[in-house]
Amino acid sequence: MILLQTKRLMLRPCRPSDRADFIDLERDPQVMRFLNGGHAVDQEEGDPNATFLMPRGTEPHVWTAFRTSNVAFVGWFCLWPENEKSAELGYRLRRTEWGQGFASEGALALVNWGFSSGGYDTIAACTMAVNHASRRVMEKIGMTYVRTVSVDLPDPMPGSAYGEVWYALMRAKWNGLSQP
Repeated sequence: MILLQTKRLMLRPCRPSDRADFIDLERDPQVMRFLNGGHAVDQEEGDPNATFLMPRGTEPHVWTAFRTSNVAFVGWFCLWPENEKSAELGYRLRRTEWGQGFASEGALALVNWGFSSGGYDTIAACTMAVNHASRRVMEKIGMTYVRTVSVDLPDPMPGSAYGEVWYALMRAKWNGLSQP
């Protein structure tokens, strides 16, 4: 089993025992605000029409993050392969963990692993244009803005009119970036 460790986090591949923590994240309207407009997903099976990842503990590219100090659940990170040479970065953290640098720390650990061991040449990530905190995480780990894509939602949510922004980092620009 591959474990990634940073100064404050330990990331390990998810397992079925993480399911309850993952579902709790989806039940928090603030955590879901930029994914589905803040509607708590209060279903054990999740939203069958969701266009975003809702892990249940069996996904091969999802890593569960814990604090190294007390092994408390922080959230999850993923590096989802788009093809053999590119992957999409994603993450979701408990609201109590926001604003402490954990998103940048865990995302950078996974990006570094993706380039050094995962064999990827490009790692990309996207978020709603109005999600300034997530955009800042992408910039902090070395990603650069690529494009804005319009989103056509049947039930538009606040900020969706501004679209989704995509960021990317290429292996050629990555130099084993240090932890933030």
